[in-house]
Amino acid sequence: MSEKLRVGVLGATGMVGQRFITLLENHPWFEVTTVAASPSSAGKTYAEAVEGRWKMETPVPAGVKDLVLKNVNEVEKVAADVDFVFSAVNMSKDEIRAIEEAYAKTETPVVSNNSAHRWTPDVPMVIPEINPGHTDVIPFQRKRLGTTRGFVAVKPNCSIQSYTPALSAWLDFKPYEAVVSTYQAISGAGKTFKDWPEMEGNIIPFISGEEEKSEKEPLRIWGEVKNGVIEPADFIKITSQCIRVPILYGHTATVFVNFREKPTKEELIKKLEEFSGVPQELHLPSAPEHFIRYMTEDDRPQVRLDVNYERGMGVTIGRLREDSLFDWKFVGLSHNTARGAAGGGVLFAELLKAQGYIEKK
Repeated sequence: MSEKLRVGVLGATGMVGQRFITLLENHPWFEVTTVAASPSSAGKTYAEAVEGRWKMETPVPAGVKDLVLKNVNEVEKVAADVDFVFSAVNMSKDEIRAIEEAYAKTETPVVSNNSAHRWTPDVPMVIPEINPGHTDVIPFQRKRLGTTRGFVAVKPNCSIQSYTPALSAWLDFKPYEAVVSTYQAISGAGKTFKDWPEMEGNIIPFISGEEEKSEKEPLRIWGEVKNGVIEPADFIKITSQCIRVPILYGHTATVFVNFREKPTKEELIKKLEEFSGVPQELHLPSAPEHFIRYMTEDDRPQVRLDVNYERGMGVTIGRLREDSLFDWKFVGLSHNTARGAAGGGVLFAELLKAQGYIEKK
């Protein structure tokens, strides 16, 4: 029997589910033993279910090809054979909230890529380098759910990863206003150019729900655990626009920011280059060695050159310069399905294991 934790992937046939599958291949701590999806896919082998739908650059991992998909709605059956699950299900928010809590109530921890529970007050939403202490709400959530082991934890929206780390590195300078525009890849919608040919040579200036997430989710990341819930921060106001662009992977952000303290450029860059967190201290398997990279070239970061920095788990910042209306402006880039989606979820699960929240059943 492997000493690795047994993992289930809910919504395993979708794009984020596929990314979870590829990232977990040969993972030192976790092993995918169960895959689940919609009733229409249940009963097929994983290879059969994703034939003609496989969107990753690498082949279907051999270890999951012959796993038979379970019906994600048969919660007890799926939960019986795993230590915890990753959730990437494609349902309505109400359905996602219900099914993730149903899995938690089987004493199965749920690490979710979905947005449904991001504003549930006792559910931690974590970027592991920034707010690892928010997992302190888990005992309170367990009390609400009536569990001893099960809980739900979520990772934040993929687009905020391209600028929230930089602002986090600069909190000592007291940022209080920011204007953010994100230029988001089509894979953030679970699409490739084959699926979405009308995106070639096109820009769509609307992504449903993204602007609210971009403005509010960083405040929850910077919030505090009080009385068993996470209270969002209120020291900064963020306004945003979110645009879909013809890029496969990589979310770019342009940011204008004002500070109450007035840092120099050298001070800002130093903070970026020195910024690290618990994942680096603990050498978690998916953690980038250097979380944030600053580039001095005028034309960087670029998606084509920089999106895979630190296997897509790092964030690249560039074009830091003074502004005529705000104090400073910069450009950020992150990989939306690695750091932003499945990879961020895997790193969060590693943190939860290191903290003792995820263990063998």
